[in-house]
Amino acid sequence: MDKIEEFIQLSHGDGGIKTGELIEKTILGHLKNKILEKLEDSAILELNGTKIAFTTDSFVVDPVFFPGGDIGKLSVCGTINDLATTGCRPVALSLSFIMEEGFPLTDFKKILASIKETADESGVNIVTGDTKVVGKGNADSIFINTSGIGLVDYKKEFSPRLIKPGDKIIINGPIADHGAAIMSCRKGFNFKSGIKSDCAPLSAMVMDMIKVSDSIHCLRDATRGGLATILLELAKSSGTRINIFEDNIPLRKEVRGLCEFLGLDPLYMANEGKMVAFVGQKDASRVIEAISANKYGKGSSIIGEVAGKDDEGPVILNTAIGTTRILDRYYSEQLPRIC
Repeated sequence: MDKIEEFIQLSHGDGGIKTGELIEKTILGHLKNKILEKLEDSAILELNGTKIAFTTDSFVVDPVFFPGGDIGKLSVCGTINDLATTGCRPVALSLSFIMEEGFPLTDFKKILASIKETADESGVNIVTGDTKVVGKGNADSIFINTSGIGLVDYKKEFSPRLIKPGDKIIINGPIADHGAAIMSCRKGFNFKSGIKSDCAPLSAMVMDMIKVSDSIHCLRDATRGGLATILLELAKSSGTRINIFEDNIPLRKEVRGLCEFLGLDPLYMANEGKMVAFVGQKDASRVIEAISANKYGKGSSIIGEVAGKDDEGPVILNTAIGTTRILDRYYSEQLPRIC
């Protein structure tokens, strides 16, 4: 029998099982090295005794403008937040556009203004970039690629391998806002929900955390695949068992209602302004207090704990009705083109 040829599918890019397979079996199979194989949000490089964090990302969100933001704001926030997971001080970004012929110049100017405003808030400059235009029908409006660098002047390392039993798991506010906002304004839905994306740059908030604790072991921003996918990745990487508590996970009433109506699970919906922190038990309340004082940390909560070592890396949800549920990776994202 002839071998069936495989093709790239939408599910290869949504952060679910197929994305993991593509990265681990195909990309790492060709490009694996000691830095890349860590699969961190940002790489830590040492150049002449100076440590820098380096990351890159691409943004293809549909629609380009959404409640609470646009593709420009999203591109800066996404890159800043990937850098922030290292505890670095972001210093510069690159910015590249791929635009389709016919994209409105007025919309492009709005996106540039949004980029400028968000970069200024984060204290970074756009220092290099590129622009390409393709023919009508050869792209979808506009795609943006960014890269970012930051100075790692904090001696503490953050890594999944540092996660240990007893760590408390903290998130800085309600989950699933971004996914729900995108869903509510997609063609065919157009819900008048009032839900806005949580899209936000979190580097300053992370610095607030670092100032009050030297027991922060790991940081990760919960984007594609949502909170559940991030926790599953970290449980597997650290070889630990994680317990989370449904009653402690912040979720807006409007988002809950939309998810129930559409049959979606908010644990697997994208966020663009949520940082998950694994913190030593003695410092958890101090960290909560610090991030709650930041405008992007309102509604922060301790949502769970690392229960012990476990090679299987299970994540167990303790539900509001007293039962338990073992979380698993989604085969594919509930909503494609989310970021």
